[in-house]
Amino acid sequence: MYSANVDTPSALRDQPRAVVLAGLLSLAVAMGVGRFAFTPLLPMMLADGVVNLAGGSWLATVNYIGYLLGALACMALPWVAAAWYARWHPARLARVGLVATVVLTLAMALPLADTWPALRFAAGVASAFVLLNVASWCMVRLTVLGQPALGALIFCGPGVGIALTGFMTSAMVALHWRAASGWAAFGVLALLLCVLVWPVLQGRAAEPGRAAAPGAAAHAPAPPPASALARALHALAYGLAGLGYIITATFLPVIARGALPAGSAWPDLFWPIFGVAVAVGAALSSRASAAWDRRWLLVGCYVLQALGIAAGLWWPTPAGFALGSVLLGLPFTAITFFGLQEARRLWPASADSFASLVTAMYGLGQIAGPPVAAALVAAGGEAAGFSRALSVAAGALVLGAGIYVGAAVRWRSPAAG
Repeated sequence: MYSANVDTPSALRDQPRAVVLAGLLSLAVAMGVGRFAFTPLLPMMLADGVVNLAGGSWLATVNYIGYLLGALACMALPWVAAAWYARWHPARLARVGLVATVVLTLAMALPLADTWPALRFAAGVASAFVLLNVASWCMVRLTVLGQPALGALIFCGPGVGIALTGFMTSAMVALHWRAASGWAAFGVLALLLCVLVWPVLQGRAAEPGRAAAPGAAAHAPAPPPASALARALHALAYGLAGLGYIITATFLPVIARGALPAGSAWPDLFWPIFGVAVAVGAALSSRASAAWDRRWLLVGCYVLQALGIAAGLWWPTPAGFALGSVLLGLPFTAITFFGLQEARRLWPASADSFASLVTAMYGLGQIAGPPVAAALVAAGGEAAGFSRALSVAAGALVLGAGIYVGAAVRWRSPAAG
């Protein structure tokens, strides 16, 4: 006999904290493992001789191409396959993405190097499906439950995943593990996190005919979209953030290992430091007032990340790289949170599709980063090449901040667009 106070799956999805935790852990799997586990494992793969720097750049690039195509697919589904999308709602699509992430991560442990580009490509597709569908499901679900402000906390997930994989990698390096064992360990980690998510992430976020909890937003016709120029500028500026962070996020341990003395333990710690900062920054972003213009918040985030890149360039010491990791990490998922909020404000009636479109622009920026870095390293050597690549990244962030400043000045009222 079951006790009356035992939480059933349906009861769990009615608890705001359970919804937040499920969203957070889902993004830890999709982003911390599916996307960014490659970053701390890349030095191990280089040391094992299973890939070179150019090959590593290609594996990163195909992952970002998959992420772009996954975001485009999410954008198109509500328009081109409305009936299918009605059946395969965000919770189901997110579950499929989570299962795929576990399988694809475990498959990277196999000694089948020819399959790695396809596996990393598919992992990128899966991560986009999880990010966009989990964000949509959780935000709507929390609104139904009368706690929309908690939505920002799910974006702590990537930082939690990055920190977990980063600290695990540090231990693996100390124990002289091979990269293949690291991929297997991360696959098991992803599986365990999915087990925790599964009972909550199910069903439609808003059930027809069910009244919203007190404090939930009342149903009202969507306001008109902002001008096409305002939407285009947001998409462009958000895309520049993808280019701005990705070179550091892909090569941080490699860059630090080349700049610091041989045998230093610090290079394996900068990535988990980045992850902890990501989680802290996401939690802080949940405190942002709904009345604050998201464009000015994005300006501040972009400037912080540009300063983080500059810290590693100007001060290539353990303290400089640690400071850079913190400054790069704090705004990382805050940019995603504020950027998706701004997308929904600019085009409320097509919020999911426009959010997917700007995510695709972000993906384009990510795709450009690794090949640019690899080309500059090939042309000028590792130290000079990475310095130039990081300068390009910082410049992209400054340009993106400038676009948001111009948009905020041109359209002063957030409601006006």
